[in-house]
Amino acid sequence: MYGDPETVRKILTELGDTWAVVGLSSNRLRAAHGVAEVLQRYGKRIVPVHPKAETVHGEKGYASLADIPFEVDVVDAFVRSDLAGAVADEAVAIGAKAVWFQLGVVDEAAYGRARAAGLAMVMDKCPAIEIPRLGPTDRA
Repeated sequence: MYGDPETVRKILTELGDTWAVVGLSSNRLRAAHGVAEVLQRYGKRIVPVHPKAETVHGEKGYASLADIPFEVDVVDAFVRSDLAGAVADEAVAIGAKAVWFQLGVVDEAAYGRARAAGLAMVMDKCPAIEIPRLGPTDRA
């Protein structure tokens, strides 16, 4: 319901290749670390967003979405559901084209706000699972 195949495909193939990954740190044990690596393998530029602003996978990190000095296409949120709404609102504020809430992250009100603002949105899915499912003609 919150990630129909067409929206998933559109975010992964049409809306741009710069992905801010909120919650990404240098901790290799966290899911965000592996997912960001998969996104890079598929040609996405990842931008780590974490209070520590660490460099991860060779990309400079930022403490918040607002600190990123260039355009971001997709905001991928690795945060608890109770924190996800604020991430969606920040994505709208910075002019992102889409928001992606990871597996287990659901906030229906945030989904409604992001969609009302014109952003594509997926919740409770993982791009590292979805991107390999695309056909070869869908991949850049």
